[in-house]
Amino acid sequence: MIDPEGMLPVYVQVADVIAARIERGDLVPNRPIPSETALVQEFGVARGTARHAVEVLRERGLVATIPGRGTFVLPPK
Repeated sequence: MIDPEGMLPVYVQVADVIAARIERGDLVPNRPIPSETALVQEFGVARGTARHAVEVLRERGLVATIPGRGTFVLPPK
């Protein structure tokens, strides 16, 4: 699934997988995405990589982070 030797940085690959789950409806609006810890375990990446992937999702307008609560899927625009 994630290719450390691939053309895209690992954090972008992780973000793309999560974005695909959002687009498929596996992750639904107003519900949280997996925690950084869960992403680290699932993808076998460093915490900083997981954090960067979530940042990419925020920049794409797919999620919003509420301090102390988590990161949630935004409704489609």
